[in-house]
Amino acid sequence: MSLIELEDTLPALVRPTVIAAFEGWNDAADSATGVVEHLEEVWKAQPFAALDPEDYYDFQVNRPQVALDDEGVTSSISWPSTRLSFARPPLAPGDVVLVRGIEPSMRWRTFCRDILDLATRLGATTVVTLGALLADAPHTRPVPVTGITSNEELQASLSLEPSRYEGPTGIVGVLQSAATDHGLRAVSFWAAVPHYVAQPPCPKATLALLQRVEDLVDATVPMGDLPEQAKAWQRGVDELAREDAEVREYVESLEQERDTVDLPEASGEAIAKEFERYLKRRQRGDGPPGPGTVGPTGPTGPV
Repeated sequence: MSLIELEDTLPALVRPTVIAAFEGWNDAADSATGVVEHLEEVWKAQPFAALDPEDYYDFQVNRPQVALDDEGVTSSISWPSTRLSFARPPLAPGDVVLVRGIEPSMRWRTFCRDILDLATRLGATTVVTLGALLADAPHTRPVPVTGITSNEELQASLSLEPSRYEGPTGIVGVLQSAATDHGLRAVSFWAAVPHYVAQPPCPKATLALLQRVEDLVDATVPMGDLPEQAKAWQRGVDELAREDAEVREYVESLEQERDTVDLPEASGEAIAKEFERYLKRRQRGDGPPGPGTVGPTGPTGPV
């Protein structure tokens, strides 16, 4: 196993769930890696291992970064890598292992095997991979999140539709498939980021992915400033659309298409699921929902 920075002993974890995201092709607007970064912060995750970058990265594609000290002298070089940390979410039924890095340049099967072997040693039974893609989605509507799994139990509990996708995949798809072959429960969540505002960050997409992670691990995720950031992001894109007639017309056409598809769901299962999340937060003593979540009378915002 190509591990570096490994502590003397592995952390003793309780039924950990692995949550992984990678920069690059799988990470439109940094939305997926933004989830893991947020969880690292709010759950005070502790790093414990990293994969040796020498084995997996082309340093002419992902170059190391030089840091200078106060006197302007090179003090360190930071190499591209994939790092692992663990956290113990309050009141959660189990711990989490957070995996964040850059999509590797080579040896993907070995890369996945290293991560999954370590996950098995830690007692993990479930692997969650996160991704984000550019799509024909209007920024004014809730961010669509697609869930993919080959596990019948997860498919039923999360109300997921079987995936019909065929085509190129990234490390997220390969890791999910490898986790299934490894005997682990595996699910992948993908957020659709409006392609006409592809520059990072997209806090609205990150927030949508966080809500799916929250449901899966059955633990409250402190959202912090993300709901307000998502609203500010949407206001900024609204302003862009107002200033450009072509963009405005295009957004309106996307809204009509989306509303036609979502109309039957909007008044039923979607609102029920959001209300269930609200009740869980109340039961855990987290107080009223923040902006863009659902209160006792229904949706309070577009996020």
